[in-house]
Amino acid sequence: MRGNWVSYLEKIVFPVLDAAAEDRLKETMPIFKDRSEFQYLEAIGRIVCGIAPWLNLPDDTSDEGELRANYLDLTLKAITNLVNPNSRDYIDFGLGGQALVDAAYLSQGLLRAPNLWNALGTEVQDKLLHEIKKTRNIKPPKSNWLLFASMVEAFLLKYGDDFNRKRLNYGVRKFIKNYYKGDGLYGDGTNLSIDYYNSYVIHPMLMDILEIMITHKFKESNRYLIKQKPRYQRYVEIQERMISPEGAYPLFGRTLICRFGAFHALAQAAFLELLPKNINFSQVRCALNAVLKRQIEMSKNFDSDGFMTIGFNGMQERMAESYVSSGSPYHCCSVFLPLGLSCDHPFWKDEDSEWTSLKAFNGQEFEQDKSFHEKSVKQEFFMPLVYKCQSGLRKLKNLFKS
Repeated sequence: MRGNWVSYLEKIVFPVLDAAAEDRLKETMPIFKDRSEFQYLEAIGRIVCGIAPWLNLPDDTSDEGELRANYLDLTLKAITNLVNPNSRDYIDFGLGGQALVDAAYLSQGLLRAPNLWNALGTEVQDKLLHEIKKTRNIKPPKSNWLLFASMVEAFLLKYGDDFNRKRLNYGVRKFIKNYYKGDGLYGDGTNLSIDYYNSYVIHPMLMDILEIMITHKFKESNRYLIKQKPRYQRYVEIQERMISPEGAYPLFGRTLICRFGAFHALAQAAFLELLPKNINFSQVRCALNAVLKRQIEMSKNFDSDGFMTIGFNGMQERMAESYVSSGSPYHCCSVFLPLGLSCDHPFWKDEDSEWTSLKAFNGQEFEQDKSFHEKSVKQEFFMPLVYKCQSGLRKLKNLFKS
């Protein structure tokens, strides 16, 4: 099954990375709705975000290892051209607000792959840091965009020579303290939206940013993680149950052209080995494989040159929002995060097993679903006192009875 995933990855990313490595991405990539100033950074950023853990694996002489070495080379050349002002594919990261989004995904990928960052070399690193700092001029709205700003600062904290502590912490604090709606779901700001943005952006970025904050001993980072981890795992439970026995999943919310990027959070939980106790690696592998097989094998997902089309499963341009570009579908690469686990990891090695909906519709036993309700600060403080009082009253009652 791992070989299938690698071949799926190749089919998606090769046309982009090959053209970008040869400094001809702008020349060859199709344009959708004249958003060409953003689509190239968007495509490369989303690809790196998804495949970086795979590229981060150590060298080996297997067929996959040799293939991975080739893709590492293509990715390094693509990023080099992206930040070189003398290249035809150069992108100015200060062009507009969308650059903050795309720089954040590129940053997230590089945070997941220190070997890839180191392989860029000092000159390219300096150019990339210079470009990414330009996004600080963009003030994000109070929505999931706050986490893009936080992600950029987390990247600059790990790899740069300075970072903005307030900008890093603000987005994380707002989501952890103000935007949580319950049962594993965050609002996109103050409003709850029934879409996949908890998976596209919110949960995965919170987890990766908090890792950097904890490493650098931010004051509230451990308290934030204590809150975030069970919320994240509850959302992962929901994601696993969304996948039907046939590998389909619900169509709701915006940006569905990201296709199976809708399962960014579930794929990341497997990669980070943070799956809930009632979900095993193999059922996630089999569920995601069913999704991949169902969507990738539709021929209209790719144009005649191999670039991804705009749609959910095939060419369905009417469903695209105004902010969608030809780079947007490449967010689907986030589903490939488990390729960053070694071939002998249980995710790949364990025998196939049925995921929850497949068990349910096959008439097999499956686990109850329980909503997650966290205790408020007042409950956490007062409930132990209440229990002690109740215990004391019971003892007194028994004493009088005797």
